[in-house]
Amino acid sequence: REKTCCFTGHRQISAEYLPAISEKLRDTLIFILNKDTGGALGFDTLAAQTVLNLKQWYPCIKLILVLPCKDQAARWRANDVKEYERIKSHADKIVYTADDTLTAVCKKNRHLVDGSSLCICYLAKQEGGTAYTVQYAREKGLRVVNIVE
Repeated sequence: REKTCCFTGHRQISAEYLPAISEKLRDTLIFILNKDTGGALGFDTLAAQTVLNLKQWYPCIKLILVLPCKDQAARWRANDVKEYERIKSHADKIVYTADDTLTAVCKKNRHLVDGSSLCICYLAKQEGGTAYTVQYAREKGLRVVNIVE
């Protein structure tokens, strides 16, 4: 747990901000890795892609996907599903937190926080699942790094 980081963020990221957010996420991860050594659309996908890209320079880094349920991508667009499957195929471990979508997301978010000591987030608005997860992380005493700030 002391060497585990979770990611949470909004599903919608404006295309104009995507390069800057991606760069800040990468820089934040590199800083944390050098100082002291997870699968929906939007920020979760960006975080997984960044971790996979950094593995070539930091082989100790692991990508553990904590997914709400096996049919998470059932209603996604074909291109999103293709990238999701690519990320899953390169993950070091995949954990499913529920069998159905009814309670899956809440369980996933709590599992992420409960297994981590650091939460890197993309929190631009104080509502929805990301805000809830960040609040829960703070309540559990995790260090929270919001790359929006």
